[in-house]
Formats: sequence, C-alpha cells, structure tokens
Amino acid sequence: MGADQYHEPPEELSQEVRTFARMCASLAEEAEAIGWYAQRIAVEKDADAVAILEDSMGEEFKHFSMELEFLLRKTPKWRKTAQGILFTKGDIVKHGEAAEEAAG
Repeated sequence: MGADQYHEPPEELSQEVRTFARMCASLAEEAEAIGWYAQRIAVEKDADAVAILEDSMGEEFKHFSMELEFLLRKTPKWRKTAQGILFTKGDIVKHGEAAEEAAG
C-alpha cells in the first residue's frame, strides 16, 4: 500500500499520524482477510482444510482486535463511542446513536 494509504502528503504528516494511518490500513486488511476466510470456509468440503482455515481466521481475529485496541487507546473519543456500542445487547443502531451523542 505504501504512500497510497495517505490522503495528504506523507512528509507533511507527523509520525503519530502516519502510525495511526498504518494501523487503520492494517485493521481494514485484517477485516478483509476475515471475510476471505469466511468465504473459503463456506465452500470448502475437506474437513482438514476447514480446520486449518478456521485456525487461520482466528489469527486474523486476534490481529484485528489488537489493532482496534491500539487505535481506541490513541483516540479517546472513538473509545468512548465504541464502549457504548461494543459488547452490549439490544439495538445496535440505538446504542450507536446514544454513544455518539455521549462522546460529543
């Protein structure tokens, strides 16, 4: 991906912003990989292959979660919004609206 992940000239961005952009790109890549594994598992007939694919997808879950946590730690407003949505029961959209309002 390289410099394509930036929407502004990289040399004008701080190291902190470049790191944040890298982590956002990695998060998106992990999400994409999870989707690919889900598709492969859905059509694979060989049980041994499915087991390997599921194990691989588990690694992507771990990486996605670690990258998300990194980004949430660096962005308090995002973290506050996420806390109002993640791991809750009920209407996700309603939780999202309330969390967005609470985060300001």
